[in-house]
Amino acid sequence: MDINHLTANSLSELQLKVQDHSAFIDVLRKELSKVIIGQQGMLDRLLLALLTNGHILLEGVPGLAKTLAIKSLSEAVDVDFNRIQFTPDLLPSDITGTMIFQQQKGIFEVKKGPVFSNFVLADEINRAPAKVQAALLQAMQERTVTIGEHVFHLPEPFLVMATQNPIEQEGTYPLPEAQVDRFMLKVVITYPKYEEERLIMRMNTIGEWPKIKPCVSIEDIFNARTIVKEIYMDEKIEQYILDLVFATRHPDKYRLSELNNYISYGASPRASISLAMGARANAFLNKRAYVIPEDVKTVVLDVLRHRIGLTFEAEAEQITSEQIVEKIIQRIDVP
Repeated sequence: MDINHLTANSLSELQLKVQDHSAFIDVLRKELSKVIIGQQGMLDRLLLALLTNGHILLEGVPGLAKTLAIKSLSEAVDVDFNRIQFTPDLLPSDITGTMIFQQQKGIFEVKKGPVFSNFVLADEINRAPAKVQAALLQAMQERTVTIGEHVFHLPEPFLVMATQNPIEQEGTYPLPEAQVDRFMLKVVITYPKYEEERLIMRMNTIGEWPKIKPCVSIEDIFNARTIVKEIYMDEKIEQYILDLVFATRHPDKYRLSELNNYISYGASPRASISLAMGARANAFLNKRAYVIPEDVKTVVLDVLRHRIGLTFEAEAEQITSEQIVEKIIQRIDVP
C-alpha cells in the first residue's frame, strides 16, 4: 500500500494517537466476554457502528444473544438503554412520544417515547407496519424527533440496533428501501459453536450470571470517533471502495454482465460512505493508523447485502445478494 502522501513523522504521530485512544477497546471486549460467549463478529460490528455513529440491523433466529449484546454494551458504556418490541398494533407515538393534556394545568405537555435513549433496540422491527417503521427514520437520520410543534434532539451517542427474524414471515412487513438504507450494516447472526454452546448452557443453568460494570466513558467514544475520521486512507483504497459499489450499479463495466439479470438496483452513495467509515473503524479496532484492503473486505458484505435490489429472476433462481457481492469481490482487483 502506498502511504507516500503522509510523512513518516505524521504517520507515527497518528499511530501513537490510535494506540492511545483504542486502549479502551480491549477493556470493553474483556468486560463483554463475561456474558457474551462467542458471537465475536456481532460484537465487532456493534463496535464499528458505535465508532462511526451508525446503526445496525441484525438478522437471526431467536436466542442468539442479540438483545443481551446491546444491553451489555449499554451497561459497559453506562448509557441509557431502551428496548422496543415491534408489534402489528404499535403506533408511531409509542416510539417517539406524544402530547398529553394535563387537566390540572389546562395545557398539553410532551411525553417523550422510548426512542429518547442512547442505545435503542428495535426488536423484530419487521413486525410493525411501514408507518411505525418510518417513525424511526427522522430519529436515525436527523437525530431529532418532532412531537407536535416541538423538535427535540436525541442524546449522544445514539445507536439503533434493529433485529428481524428470517424464519417467520407471516404477519411481517418488509422494511422499505429508504428505511433499510439508513442502517450502516446488516449482519446475519449464526448459531454458536459446539463448545461455545456448552459454556452458554452451563452459565444459564448452574452458574451465577456475571454483572457488567461500566468500564468505558462517553468521552472515550467521542475521542475515538474523532481519531477514526483521521485514519489514513490511500486513494487506491478509495478507488477500490468505489469500484465495489459501482459494480452493483453497472456490472457490464466490470466484466460482470452475468449479474445484469439479477440486480434491479445497485447500492446508494450511503454504501460508499459506510464502506469508507467501516474500513477506517476496522483499522482502528486493529490499532492501525491506515486502512488496508482487508479492512474493506471485512465490512463489505455487511454494508452491501441490504442495499442491492434483486429481480424476480434472481429470486426464482434463488440467487442471493450475498452471492452477488461475493462475485463482485472476486472480480474487482485488490490494490
